[in-house]
Amino acid sequence: MTTRRLAVLLGGMGVAALAVTLPAFLTGRAGIGPAMAQSGAPPAGASPATSSAASSGAASGAQPGQPPRPAPIGVPVTTAPVEVGRVPVEIIANGNVVSEAIVTIRTRVDGQIERMHVVEGQTVKRGQPLFTIDSRLNQALLAQQEAQLQRDRALLTRAQADAVRYQSLRGEGYAAQQRLEQAVADAASAAAIIKADEALIQQTRLSIEFATIVAEADGRLGSLPVRPGNYVRAADNTSLGTITQMDPILVQFAVPERWLPEVQAAMRAGTPTVRAQADGDTDPPAEGRLIFVDSAVDAGTGTVVMKARFGNADGRLWPGRYVQVSMVPRYEENAITVPSAALQVGQAGRFVYVLGPDGIARRRGVELGRTVGDHAVVRGQLAAGEKVIVEGAQRLSDGMAASERRPQRLSSAAGAVGAN
Repeated sequence: MTTRRLAVLLGGMGVAALAVTLPAFLTGRAGIGPAMAQSGAPPAGASPATSSAASSGAASGAQPGQPPRPAPIGVPVTTAPVEVGRVPVEIIANGNVVSEAIVTIRTRVDGQIERMHVVEGQTVKRGQPLFTIDSRLNQALLAQQEAQLQRDRALLTRAQADAVRYQSLRGEGYAAQQRLEQAVADAASAAAIIKADEALIQQTRLSIEFATIVAEADGRLGSLPVRPGNYVRAADNTSLGTITQMDPILVQFAVPERWLPEVQAAMRAGTPTVRAQADGDTDPPAEGRLIFVDSAVDAGTGTVVMKARFGNADGRLWPGRYVQVSMVPRYEENAITVPSAALQVGQAGRFVYVLGPDGIARRRGVELGRTVGDHAVVRGQLAAGEKVIVEGAQRLSDGMAASERRPQRLSSAAGAVGAN
């Protein structure tokens, strides 16, 4: 058909006819028959394999001659298993180490310090000599008093003999009653003087004994502000140093009053174990026993003061140092725990993503009970062994596909050290 005849034909046809005739015309020009246009059969000379490849390439969106696109993969995530078991209900508090006894060293006699038997920071035992005060004056006084005692004893002997003699003469009528009474009184006076002499001697001996200042308790010496040659007076009440008891030692801490019923129940069942660890201490926590619960709650802070006693032979717990204290009054059975990293927060509250066997991450709502180390005790529809997502959750939404990387290895909640 010539171009002029086509133009005349198109000009004489309506729009509807043009819409039908033009595709047919173009189809014919492309060498595709009407039968193929309607049935979708391949044109003559086209092989089935070629037709199938073309159809597959069109469906996958790939261009002819390019490989098909790979199927999409899930978001890479890391998982950890849900655990169900026995978990400690643990009380955590801050405390400080205090000594059961701090003894101040003071002198009980006046004099010059003659000798120091110890050095600052030394560990001492009860009764161990610390200082010696010059006692030569007291020793001289003691010798004088002992001589006075011997003289007074001689006077007593004579007075007693006079009393006996006058008693005999009075019976025979040769001595007056008054003289007898005087002799008896002299003997009694001499006996009283003897007692006074003995008391003075005892006092002087004590002064000599007190000239050697000894440790009144086992412990560690602090700073010693005096040195040999210093003069000390008992009346000044001056401290010569302190002895701090180190073993055993106490840890004092305060817990919120809401824990009081738990602690009281634990004390009725036995003596609760208390653990304490100072900041930076890499050794396992020291273990002691709860020995004291205050008789009243502090109305200002809402806390109760408690004390625990610890063996401290190695000196780990130093008086005045702050420590973290933990105590387990009881255990919770069949508790559900997940790593704290698995917890997410949304508009409806906390939730976790659970990775199913089909590779789909699904959201599960949970309620947080408390934390135990790096785990959280939760309430919700979770079963032991289910996989919760701990890394990669920020790129997920409910129902998305996820691919699991190496499972996370976290410490078990049952063996955790801390809890709130």
